[in-house]
Amino acid sequence: MEALQQKIREEGIVLSDQVLKVDAFLNHQIDPALMQLIGDEFARLYADSGVTKIVTIEASGIAPAVMTGLKLGVPVIFARKHQSLTLTENLLTASVYSFTKQTENTVAISPRHLNSSDRVLVIDDFLANGKASQALISIIKQAGATVAGLGIVIEKSFQGGRAELDSQGYRVESLARVKSLEGGVVSFIE
Repeated sequence: MEALQQKIREEGIVLSDQVLKVDAFLNHQIDPALMQLIGDEFARLYADSGVTKIVTIEASGIAPAVMTGLKLGVPVIFARKHQSLTLTENLLTASVYSFTKQTENTVAISPRHLNSSDRVLVIDDFLANGKASQALISIIKQAGATVAGLGIVIEKSFQGGRAELDSQGYRVESLARVKSLEGGVVSFIE
């Protein structure tokens, strides 16, 4: 997706050979026009997949997930990282390690929102080591639902997440595949 790659080139900041900061348009300040294009593209890619729900993790996956849900006409569920007084009953949970934040969180979804008849599209902002994706897949399986695929805004292809998901047979569609961040320069897999 050329618009996304251009935005990464112009506004992304390479913090190290492993970390790309995109808080100017994706995960702090959000570019709504870009999110709409991203939602349109994920909807196009998964139009024939029978998606009935979209699942993401708060907070950075919400904007692209909502735009995709709007285009596909399906609800969006976000796995919560924080306890809530209203989210307590028989939760579907999984543990997820954040590479960027270097923390472990338990994420949760109410079982009222997912069931065995659902075909679920996972949307996330980044794919690095695949821990967030694996946690969401675990929750979807706990509900007895089917994973229709994964939509990733930015994939760091030099890390192992994509290979692990591929080896498990999941369909992964990444809109920008970063080959390297070496020398402070973002290079893409074309």
